[in-house]
Amino acid sequence: MSEILVDLSSDTVTQPSLGMRQAIASAVVGDEQRHLDPTVSELERRGAAAVGQNEAIFLPSATMANHIALKLLGRPGDEVIAEENSHLLIAESGGPAVHAGLITRGLPGRAGQFTPQQVRAAVHSGSSVHRPVTRIVAVENTHNSAGGRIWQLDDIAAVAQTARELGLSLHLDGSRLFNAAVATGLLAADFGRYFDTVTLCLSKGLGCPLGALLACSAELAPRARRLKHLFGGAMRQAGIVAAAGIYAFDHNISRLADDHTRARRLAQGLDSAGFPVDLPGVETNFVQLDVGVLGLTSHEALARLESKGIGLSATVHPNVLRAVTHLDVTDDNIELAIELIPSALRRRAPSLR
Repeated sequence: MSEILVDLSSDTVTQPSLGMRQAIASAVVGDEQRHLDPTVSELERRGAAAVGQNEAIFLPSATMANHIALKLLGRPGDEVIAEENSHLLIAESGGPAVHAGLITRGLPGRAGQFTPQQVRAAVHSGSSVHRPVTRIVAVENTHNSAGGRIWQLDDIAAVAQTARELGLSLHLDGSRLFNAAVATGLLAADFGRYFDTVTLCLSKGLGCPLGALLACSAELAPRARRLKHLFGGAMRQAGIVAAAGIYAFDHNISRLADDHTRARRLAQGLDSAGFPVDLPGVETNFVQLDVGVLGLTSHEALARLESKGIGLSATVHPNVLRAVTHLDVTDDNIELAIELIPSALRRRAPSLR
């Protein structure tokens, strides 16, 4: 296996910085299950405020947070609708069915989004005893499989209004919500306030070693905490990990703009070299590269890239790879990737368009 010189496979590969490690080492801790860990309590307070909710619950992962949210909002046999390639539907091991007993229905999306009209047409109201009752609408912002695309605030507001008219609950899978906020110049709370539950991941662009928050109303929070224990997410001196989240809130949110700038530079460099990247779709820290146009499969392309020391990853789309920038990727790394990716894929100057 070749040494990876530039790892663009995901923003989950980030390493805790020296400052974050120092915060972890000096954290004041207690028994968080008994609400005696001040560092966890502070992270939960700040997280709830950041996404426009009353309370937040610290959890090991965003996947667990999503599943607890759905169990809070639905009942076994109910239906949740989401974009057909959302993380909730394709990358969480059938969790909505296993943990909440929910039927899932995917709506065809454009750039990871669906419309109010699609929601209205899809809803089963319960008038037929043969169909599940649609109970929840789930939105993913930014949308992973769409290439880090942003649900704009007006689009969220429109879907939320329709959902409320139809008596539906709303969940936001906001694992990369801060990317959307930084890219649009808005606050995460501007998006989060439209939803009943909001998931926020700490281990992606924010650079923490692990952890997530589930934010919700004060009314839902007690049951969410009970479900945390039921799901096996109870922890003890978890302030050691929560300290990383507080550090990230202080240091790693505004700098997400650097990741976005580097993603655009990478996309522009590959586009200028004649490579099939989705340049208009680069809105945050993802770049999608269609290696099928080069006559390669994802597997072949990834092997070639690895041989040159470049780490990318496959996507749900056939023969489309993704490069994801993050806090451990520098400007020099991007320039090296712009040089080595064409070399690995054996296409340089000739335009493919």
